[in-house]
Amino acid sequence: MNNQLIQWAMLIVPWLTLFLMKREDIKRYMPVGLFAALTGAIIGEFGSTLQFWGIGETVFPFKHTPLFAYGAIPVAAMWVFKFTYGRFWTFVVTNAILDIGFAYVVFPWLVSIGVFSFLRSSLVVYLINWGHQMILYGYQMWQDDIFVQRRS
Repeated sequence: MNNQLIQWAMLIVPWLTLFLMKREDIKRYMPVGLFAALTGAIIGEFGSTLQFWGIGETVFPFKHTPLFAYGAIPVAAMWVFKFTYGRFWTFVVTNAILDIGFAYVVFPWLVSIGVFSFLRSSLVVYLINWGHQMILYGYQMWQDDIFVQRRS
């Protein structure tokens, strides 16, 4: 399959799955999804600059960031939060499993097809992803608190 098609699919297909999510859940978890996209893109830039991985092939107009940062990452975060938020240890275990799959299966596959040019260490990718998920959990807790109205 063409790398361009794979990357566009990693952007578009995840967003289409939101048609399966309740409107209230989308409203509740969209902020953490957008925060995941922003922080994921920043992490991608840092990882590339620090040579944890190299960018091999991107699509126009995204020169330095693979499209999964704007598709698969935010939508996956929203789905994980929908099913696990409020149960911290379930969230941790779920993300540990997903992060292992990404770091040791998906990321090396993306290297093998040329989307990334190299991968320094799957363990580094796993640890970065795990830390990213903990930041997202804290962000969602903060988001929930700012919408609670205080009684006078």
